[in-house]
Amino acid sequence: MSCMFFSCSDKADIESIQTTPVKKRTLSTSVISTGIVRPQTGAEVKVGSRISGIVSELSVNVGDRVNKGELLARLDETELRAEFNQAVASRDRAGTVLKYAKIEMLRLEKLLEKEFTSQQSYDNSVKEFEMAQNLLNQAEANLDYATVQLSYTSIYAPTSGVVASISTQEGETIAAMFAAPTFLTIIDLSRLEVRVYVDETDIGKIAIGQKALFNVDTYNDVSFEGIVKTIYPKAEILDNVVNYIAIVEITNTQGKLLRPEMTTTVEIITDSEDDALTVPNTSIIRSEGKYAVYTVTNEGLKKKSVDIGERGKIYTQIISGIEEGEQVVVNGMGISNN
Repeated sequence: MSCMFFSCSDKADIESIQTTPVKKRTLSTSVISTGIVRPQTGAEVKVGSRISGIVSELSVNVGDRVNKGELLARLDETELRAEFNQAVASRDRAGTVLKYAKIEMLRLEKLLEKEFTSQQSYDNSVKEFEMAQNLLNQAEANLDYATVQLSYTSIYAPTSGVVASISTQEGETIAAMFAAPTFLTIIDLSRLEVRVYVDETDIGKIAIGQKALFNVDTYNDVSFEGIVKTIYPKAEILDNVVNYIAIVEITNTQGKLLRPEMTTTVEIITDSEDDALTVPNTSIIRSEGKYAVYTVTNEGLKKKSVDIGERGKIYTQIISGIEEGEQVVVNGMGISNN
């Protein structure tokens, strides 16, 4: 951009005029909206206990990073350990009963072949053997159940992430009634997205796959990148303002750590055109119902009518009326108002 100085006519009494050449650029049009960083579906996991008990050990604190399968907490296992041991003893006893019932059945089977015992005695031994087998099956099932219940006293991380909240403490009693109580939340900070609130006047311009750029107050000098992944069909109305939700998948965090609930300013690129002939938006004026710009020539200022195309945040596309390389006044409105 350059500055040129002219001694203009009284009609445009200006001592200095800032100008810029008409140039070809990649022109992008966009929609600006606000948004909030949120965890993706499945990225926030609420961890609870499937049984009631007293918290005997809490291995993590808020902010700790945990890996999938890592121990988070233990409940007191005294009662369940006793039930487990009892189930083991019952299984062993049933196994012994089955062992001797089988021996007796086989003994009577041989005696029956030699007619040294009655059919009734042998049939009774078969019945005792089958009942012993059923008792062993039941004892093994009870042991399996006791094993599972005992395993619930150790609570492990179902996913990797950061501990976001803890709502219990060591010594506290957890009551699992109709639903598992949540006492710890884990968030995977690598699986975040942006929930964008798009005004109803702009939602028609938004499409899945469009590129998005956004900023957060924490890193106000960093521009993060994303892609529009989902557009909710139902509006969200708040204070009589209609907004539609667009979900932006974050594709580049620029090496920064984003956190849930950060507010964002999002620019969704709705269209992009290469080699567009452009001038600054401030160069465009309205004159007699048409668009125009002021150009600088050897004779002074000259107003030219132009046809415009797409308008970006800074530049406007010129379809016709001026040529590449011409010098236009940056603040055309300032000239037209003098």
